[in-house]
Amino acid sequence: MNTLNGKKILLGVTGSIAAYKAAFLVRLFIKAGAEVKVLMTPAATDFITPLTLSTLSKNPVFTSVSSEESWNNHVELGLWADAMLIAPATATTLSKLANGLCDNMLVACYLSAKCPIFFAPAMDLDMWKHPATIRNIQRLQTYGNHLIPVGHGELASGLVGAGRMAEPEDILDFIRTAFAETLDLTGKTVMITAGPTYEAIDPVRFIGNRSSGKMGLAIAKELLRRGATVKLILGPSSLQPPTEMEVFRVESAQAMYERALAEFASCDVAILAAAVADYRPTVIADQKIKKKGENLQLTLEKTKDIAVALGQQKKANQFMIGFALETNNELANAKGKLARKNFDFIVLNSLNDKGAGFQHDTNKITIFHKDNKIQKFELKSKQAVAVDIVETLIERLSTS
Repeated sequence: MNTLNGKKILLGVTGSIAAYKAAFLVRLFIKAGAEVKVLMTPAATDFITPLTLSTLSKNPVFTSVSSEESWNNHVELGLWADAMLIAPATATTLSKLANGLCDNMLVACYLSAKCPIFFAPAMDLDMWKHPATIRNIQRLQTYGNHLIPVGHGELASGLVGAGRMAEPEDILDFIRTAFAETLDLTGKTVMITAGPTYEAIDPVRFIGNRSSGKMGLAIAKELLRRGATVKLILGPSSLQPPTEMEVFRVESAQAMYERALAEFASCDVAILAAAVADYRPTVIADQKIKKKGENLQLTLEKTKDIAVALGQQKKANQFMIGFALETNNELANAKGKLARKNFDFIVLNSLNDKGAGFQHDTNKITIFHKDNKIQKFELKSKQAVAVDIVETLIERLSTS
């Protein structure tokens, strides 16, 4: 199966002696059925001409955000691409990408891109081993970008070692494999809950929590990227999910409960990432409650537990993933939920971990499995955490 046929590849070329390999890359991608558009840093034009790459790609080559003729829309290019490849990626460009230093067209497109990003470094041995380079590469990976390993051999300086840009054929195979992996949930329908719930006190006030829905939406997007049919049940949130997924917007725990039960039977997987209220007011005032007296007493009652209800209905061919956000006794509480709610695995994040939990763009998780297997992950962007969770799901589905 040719996974590159019809794909749109945005190729970024930077100022390295390996830039000449970009010509071979363009030809290989086009031969595989892909459409290619090329970006070049100003330094790259000293090593290979834009005319060469424009002729091979049959598309204009972009070297700056603006020129005397027009303004080049980096946002549109970022949205156009199915994948962005930066090859060769010099130490300078890696540093700019890792730190958001946007001073050329290539970095502008990188910061605007919504597609998977691949980078193939090229530099001398000592530069490759320098702690600054290592840190920048690690940071790019925490953003969810994909490193194409460097080759080993004779370098431009005459030294022999690691730092050579991977050969064009190897880069092609790497990206072809990555596209094949994005299809490994094809045919699966996944229901995911995300965001908070709001439990009304009166027409103005509510009981809620600080969940933004970012983690759930990141997982939903990764599921979609991997080929799944996604049903997102989203609590009150300003986030805008992709139009390719079916979205049910709800407000209360009861509304989320009813929608989850209605959709679950037709799903292969349920991921319960929402922060659902455990209690709600027994009485909702019809009018705004006016301030009077020193105290206001609210009587609360338990909400229906979505996970318990789904766990009781779960069939042998269905898979359930739960979440546990804890502040104390994290391990015991997560393991208790895993067994009590019939999850196949549970994702724990602790508010005691800096950068984890609500309203952050990062998260730090531990996954507990039914067979007592434990996976611990470092602090990462929520997009990268979503990849880890979905990869774990795919691995479990393949062995069940």
